[in-house]
Amino acid sequence: MKLFDSELKIMDALWKRGDLSAGELAKILKEETGWNRNTTYTVVKKCIDKGAVERYGSKFMCKALITREEIQQEQTTELVEKMFEGSYEKFFAAFLNEGYLSQEETEKLKKIIDEAK
Repeated sequence: MKLFDSELKIMDALWKRGDLSAGELAKILKEETGWNRNTTYTVVKKCIDKGAVERYGSKFMCKALITREEIQQEQTTELVEKMFEGSYEKFFAAFLNEGYLSQEETEKLKKIIDEAK
């Protein structure tokens, strides 16, 4: 499932706060992004159409149907396929070689890799 940045804003609000009414989402996103109510409702509808959000109840309650981790995995896989020829080795090397990671972060990654073996 491909979610655009605007849809991820809706999902992020739901992931952080749990189920919310569309009205509550509109208030939160007005504060956080400056969106008006119609913009929020339009993006919520797109999320519903994609199967990322479920609407229920008379107050137009919204519930995330996918987890943050599921989207992270899908979008990471897409990025690796698109930008690194499907190679996770090239993906990690891009961060390690460019100095994006601190020594501490590098050590944590080594530990994660060792534990995954």
